[in-house]
Amino acid sequence: MATPDEMYDEADALKEQGDLEAAVAKLKELVEVDPNHVLAHSALGVHLQKLGQVDDAIKHACKVAELEPTDAFSFTQLSVIYMRCGRIQEAEDAMAKAREIQMGPAGG
Repeated sequence: MATPDEMYDEADALKEQGDLEAAVAKLKELVEVDPNHVLAHSALGVHLQKLGQVDDAIKHACKVAELEPTDAFSFTQLSVIYMRCGRIQEAEDAMAKAREIQMGPAGG
């Protein structure tokens, strides 16, 4: 059986070949094996948004932010996905969180 990283590489190769649905299927398989694989959730957020599956895209982008709560990029990506899904207030909230992380603790 392939390792999670090998599965991610397979999904990435499928995406590069233009088969986004197959890439998503492989990534979903990966998160069944490793529910905390950040890169897989990140890719699922992007790919599912492109496929118009906005609720699932947001779910995976939220999972990235949950797994990487101190990584500003997690919240920046979440903001972008919210924005592309038409959820402006959530996008602004996520971007504010990303800025807060970048700036460090208040007063500190």
